[in-house]
Amino acid sequence: TSVSVSIPLLRDSLPWPWRTIKENIHNSATFTHSNHSLYGASPLFFSRPDPAPDANISNGADIGDSPKRSCNCLGRDTIANAATKVAPAVVHLSVPQGFHGITLGRSVGSGTIINEDGTILTCAHGLVNFQGLRSSSKEKIEVTLQDGRSFEGTVVNVDVHADVAILKIKSKIPLPTAKLGSSSNIRPGDWVLAMGCPLTLQNTVTAGIVSCVDRKSSELGLGGMHREYLQTDCAINQGNSGGPLVNVDGEVVGINIMKVLGADGLNFAVPIDSVSKIIEHFKKNGRVVRPWLGLKMLDLNSIIVENLKERNASFPDVGRGVLVPMVFPGSPADRAGFLPGDVVVEFGGRPIGSIKEIIEIMGDKIGKPFKAVVKRKNNVTETLTVIPEEVNPDM
Repeated sequence: TSVSVSIPLLRDSLPWPWRTIKENIHNSATFTHSNHSLYGASPLFFSRPDPAPDANISNGADIGDSPKRSCNCLGRDTIANAATKVAPAVVHLSVPQGFHGITLGRSVGSGTIINEDGTILTCAHGLVNFQGLRSSSKEKIEVTLQDGRSFEGTVVNVDVHADVAILKIKSKIPLPTAKLGSSSNIRPGDWVLAMGCPLTLQNTVTAGIVSCVDRKSSELGLGGMHREYLQTDCAINQGNSGGPLVNVDGEVVGINIMKVLGADGLNFAVPIDSVSKIIEHFKKNGRVVRPWLGLKMLDLNSIIVENLKERNASFPDVGRGVLVPMVFPGSPADRAGFLPGDVVVEFGGRPIGSIKEIIEIMGDKIGKPFKAVVKRKNNVTETLTVIPEEVNPDM
């Protein structure tokens, strides 16, 4: 019996150029926000399959005596169908920029309607003057839908640390909405779409893959609080900031916020699971409450531990944990007795293997004591009690 199978061919397509936080990674790459910056003409590419897979295989039809199986190939309409689900809810934002009430111009960005009451999810850097002012202007933000309708939007909540903001518009008729998915089950190599209004070109869709699911802010040379991003190679440009990152099921899995200037395919989004927690904080407290210990921390694994023990034989015998390279003077951790070189192996009564676990255990608990078990050189074990303080919202 002879069997004929069609195989999707891959080819490069859609050349496109993309926002400015001038931060350096290893003194070489510059990060840029998509709605305030210089943007170059360096091309970004992604590949996609051309012909549809064989219908018999896609439907799991019998081929001879072989068992039924379904092919989860990327089909001809997969990207288009996902984009169609979200596109009506993607909006173009025109934000007045000014100083002391004087409007000097407007910046552009994107957002996503996530509730029929007019709640819009976007990024903070397009709405906030980072010199201490909560909003860049008292004027209303112009919000334009895909169908051409225009509304005046109001800033409801802003979290500068995570670069997330909530806007609100009022409409007498129901508004299209996008469904929020989950970023916890995303894997490197998964297909995603970036949607928004780059260079004021509304209703633009680009596609690519997830390059990394937990790119840490420290790896990007970004100071301040610990944050994690989804790294993608979707083409994004000035104006894409705040727009949705969408999976092939048509669910929002992130907010596009920055890229590396002068590099191809190095773009970053806030994971939607982190955004959902921020939205819950907004509902509960009107702001995001973040506990602060005053520690610089580094995740450990067996390879890093082995390397540290080669350098210093007195380094404690641990398989995993969180290393404390520095303690801020006068901080809660300093008062609790933490020392540089400590390895946190338990926190809040639970074994610890990452910074993320410590953050999750603390949640939004301010002023509550937590027990921390640390190991020091020569395997000395200490139990410390630390009481977190709230991070300064304007820091």
